[in-house]
Amino acid sequence: MSSPYGPSARVYDALFRDKDYRGAVGRLRRIIREAHPTAHRLLDVGCGTGRHLEHLRRDFAVEGLDASPSMLTVARARCPGIVLHRGDLVGFDLGRTFDVVTCLLGSIGYARTLPRLARAMRAMARHIEPGGLLVIEPWVTPDRFVTGRVVFDRADEPDVKVARMYRTARRGAISVFDSHYLVAGPTGIEHFTERQELGLFTPTQYRAALRAAGLRLLPVVGDLFGYGLYAARKPAVASRTDRVRRRGRM
Repeated sequence: MSSPYGPSARVYDALFRDKDYRGAVGRLRRIIREAHPTAHRLLDVGCGTGRHLEHLRRDFAVEGLDASPSMLTVARARCPGIVLHRGDLVGFDLGRTFDVVTCLLGSIGYARTLPRLARAMRAMARHIEPGGLLVIEPWVTPDRFVTGRVVFDRADEPDVKVARMYRTARRGAISVFDSHYLVAGPTGIEHFTERQELGLFTPTQYRAALRAAGLRLLPVVGDLFGYGLYAARKPAVASRTDRVRRRGRM
């Protein structure tokens, strides 16, 4: 199981320090409460450094899952007491279900291909209680992705200085980011590179994958960070597999 985030995990939050996670979680909370007023247990798939979890824990009993051990190390420091699992969003199996499963900030793009997108949706659907919700914040769609854009991000914190540069590229239906980092701290300056590859899926493909996973799409008003949002409900009638999973939790 590979992860795109290694050395950059420790500077991820510095680079994205201006993102309004508190406000995004407030909007997400309202969407969940309107669709599932009694929801209590929540799993965040692709939880990263735990920025969503630190706010979601105020209203839900939360757990997180991520493929990157480096990101999970940061999340554990931020979110003491929260159960965090290492696992790939494609095919993970925790052996239990939740009232709500979320996959936010474009993490679903790491499915990369349509067959893997279908597997990821099925894996998340398996972890939802009958009547529960799946909330997906999609990665950028193919029509909105711009190839050849040169990007420079920086962070200027008291104890760390970060510069990240990359040029957007596309390989078929996959967006590719080869990022170069310069990180300066008390012990010196480090240079490293990391590659991110995320699938470019259309709204039609997202909806088809959700339906194929046995979920019913719900209308959503608003979104979190401008990329849209999908909410889907699992049918209230439990399948035999769901009943076995629920007995296993007792």
